Amino acid sequence: MPRPFMDENFLLTNPTAERLFHDYAKDMPIIDYHCHLSPKEIYENKTYRNLTEVWLYGDHYKWRVMRANGVEERYVTGDADDYEKFLAYARTVPMTIGNPLYHWSHLELRRFFGVDELINEKNAPAIWEKVNAKLQGPGFAARDFITKSKVEVICTTDDPADSLEYHIKLREDPGFGVKVLPSFRPDKALELNRPGFVEWIGKLGLAAGVRIENYDDLLSALMARVKFFHEVGCRVSDHALDEVPYADATHAEAAAIFARALKGERIGPEEEQKYKTHTLVFLGRLYAERGWVMQYHMGALRNTNSRMFATLGPDTGYDSMQDGAIARNLARLLDALDRENALPKTILYTLNPAQNHVVGSMIGNFQGGGIPGKIQFGTAWWFNDTKEGMIAQMKTLADVGVFGRFIGMLTDSRSFLSYTRHEYFRRILCNLVGEWAENGEFPADMELLGTIVRNISYGNAKAYFPFD
Repeated sequence: MPRPFMDENFLLTNPTAERLFHDYAKDMPIIDYHCHLSPKEIYENKTYRNLTEVWLYGDHYKWRVMRANGVEERYVTGDADDYEKFLAYARTVPMTIGNPLYHWSHLELRRFFGVDELINEKNAPAIWEKVNAKLQGPGFAARDFITKSKVEVICTTDDPADSLEYHIKLREDPGFGVKVLPSFRPDKALELNRPGFVEWIGKLGLAAGVRIENYDDLLSALMARVKFFHEVGCRVSDHALDEVPYADATHAEAAAIFARALKGERIGPEEEQKYKTHTLVFLGRLYAERGWVMQYHMGALRNTNSRMFATLGPDTGYDSMQDGAIARNLARLLDALDRENALPKTILYTLNPAQNHVVGSMIGNFQGGGIPGKIQFGTAWWFNDTKEGMIAQMKTLADVGVFGRFIGMLTDSRSFLSYTRHEYFRRILCNLVGEWAENGEFPADMELLGTIVRNISYGNAKAYFPFD
């Protein structure tokens, strides 16, 4: 007989898993150490007119499946009204069997709005009315979704030229107990061939109080911004390394390449790698000096549809996995810092699951310093934060590393409803660990097993990040 859909033991297939989730993992707080939430919306405690605004705006995961289901762009990002867009998504959800969006969407409605109806065209009007009525009342603004989810720390994603105005205001707000901290994301300093590079350098100089006329000025500006970010509470950096660079370069070579880029010249691939390598090593040293955690997100192939990029811009659902090699360059990049004893705590994420064992084995090369799990194989990311993707990442880490030191899940999301993904992850985690115990592959010691899942759900991240 089929099990009920999404009952209390959803995704838990054995008694040990059930105990681990309900008694140990379920109620753990959340440390969201990487996301794309807006600090402005958190500070202003954004409210929502309707379900579409809180549920579909900016969510390129949902946009992708709507397009794949034949929904016209007008009902995705276009000028259709919000109810029409909601109906288009409600018609899409039943077709997403096997996709985590089917689970996430139901979890979001159930956990935050108490809506147990299945999402489909028939139930859509009732869901719309029920959720919209709640959104008009108290308890359903941005901060409410955060506090209801037991979030302790949020790390947003912030450009070095950002004023961090809203992070500063949030620090001074006694009415909100959640730490909202910036993360340092200096991609624009590295991507010297992207349109707008020269203009962005001007913005960075203004933010740092430095006139950037050469490479040394750039490094001085980055150093000043790291100092400023640190003062505002930043303890995490982040880099989108779609392709992992490495080419040995002297300071003089990097300076000459930057000088040409500042004049608007196109830089060739080898010289671009030299500039990026030299700058990444410089930044890694800064992070190590400050005790920050460094993150490398590797392997995205972005903005593949030039027509839609010209229409909608980035982060609109036209990215996919990169299939380029990463092992040799990644090893050399980490080694360049390690040789100087300047490798910070580092989290490595791969978007290509074919590289799971590459990353899982790579982290073992640079552990040490008496720091448990100093180099982390980051949680299944983006296209991999599915049930099977999470299991594959965790099994790989267990195969070649120390699973008990894993720092667990993050949202990587722009949506305040995405905290249900932590529940999804914890259920999958508990089921995996429960299977190992049920199969006799690990002792059925509930105290030990419970400690492991609690730590992966929360405790390891709490100990790993210097947020206190």
